[in-house]
Amino acid sequence: MASFAQWIEGARPRTLPNAVAPVLAGTGAAAWMGSAVWWKALLALAVSLALIIGVNYANDYSDGIRGTDDVRSGPLRLVGSKLASPRAVLTAAVVSLVVGAVAGLALAAVSAPWLIAVGAVCIAGAWLYTGGKKPYGYLGLGEVAVFIFFGLVAVLGTQYTQALRIDWVGLVAAVAMGSLSSAVLVANNLRDIPTDTESGKITLAVRLGDARTRRLYQLLVGVALVLPLVLMAATPWCAVGLLAVAPAVRALRPVRNGSTGAQLIPVLRDTGLTMLVWAVTVSAALFLG
Repeated sequence: MASFAQWIEGARPRTLPNAVAPVLAGTGAAAWMGSAVWWKALLALAVSLALIIGVNYANDYSDGIRGTDDVRSGPLRLVGSKLASPRAVLTAAVVSLVVGAVAGLALAAVSAPWLIAVGAVCIAGAWLYTGGKKPYGYLGLGEVAVFIFFGLVAVLGTQYTQALRIDWVGLVAAVAMGSLSSAVLVANNLRDIPTDTESGKITLAVRLGDARTRRLYQLLVGVALVLPLVLMAATPWCAVGLLAVAPAVRALRPVRNGSTGAQLIPVLRDTGLTMLVWAVTVSAALFLG
């Protein structure tokens, strides 16, 4: 029987910045347009958090019943470690996704009904990442999906629900968040190349190999760090986003130094911290601007 602390670890708290940072960035972009609405931002945050927790539990369930997580060097997996039954983890995934759906319906009702269709695609994407007969996470498409859902959709969706339109500032912020969200997954899959290869999980990292995956991670982080300079065209205050360089350097060091296995686990934390620093500082700059 998994303890409460183990259920929390199974929700993969290191990935939660992938949910929080895009909402902060989207709200900052809405504020730049003079249209920030705090309670809509909270609804968007509820959607984003529920979906990422749901996809994490769904991933735990699907990989666990396939045997992908039987041998791993990364953080705890509930099904793979036999600490929780597949049914219990599946229930946690479904409950999380339902919470996200309810919050999304409320947000769509006060913004634009067509967003319900976007939400349905997001939930389907959460399940089909490692679920179903042909999960796209096993085809090397996970990073693309993360860029779309936790970058473009999360940031621009948050901006749109508050301002009822989007602009280039929101798009730049969405690309930055999508790049860093994808970098988190790239780092995770870099660590798991040996075990994923053995279990037949063909992630993008498995396809690219160790060296090119490390270069991809550096490229994604580099793109995000340059974009505050682009946003200075909106307001010079956005230069404060360069404060994200500090945690990014710490995240990059193990990747550049050839670290493997458990040595790469801190990269997930530091990439998430980079996302949060980027989102908080740039959002504050856009409020000021």
